[in-house]
Amino acid sequence: MEQRKNHIVILVTTGNQIEAKKIARVLVEEKLAGCVNFYPVTSVYRWQNEICEDAEWQLVIKTDEQLFSTLSARIQDLHSYDVPEIIALPIVNSSMAYIQWLQDSLQKV
Repeated sequence: MEQRKNHIVILVTTGNQIEAKKIARVLVEEKLAGCVNFYPVTSVYRWQNEICEDAEWQLVIKTDEQLFSTLSARIQDLHSYDVPEIIALPIVNSSMAYIQWLQDSLQKV
């Protein structure tokens, strides 16, 4: 396993599968993400001083850290939430082959 500091995973939630799929496809089509997984989750959170529990869709987006600002802005353009979750986590270790594939799938930075 090789350490990779310049690749990240971004977590985003949406309110439904249609929106999750739309965001995923746009990010991959525009080469802002190499891969996006999405699946149903239940979220518990505070919104406007109330505790809420909702069914949502979690997106797991793999990309290069240098694309974060552009990708984040694109998500905000496409997203229906007032305050969408956009959280970046480093990919600490990965196979060289996966990182090479990911880099080849993204816009050149």
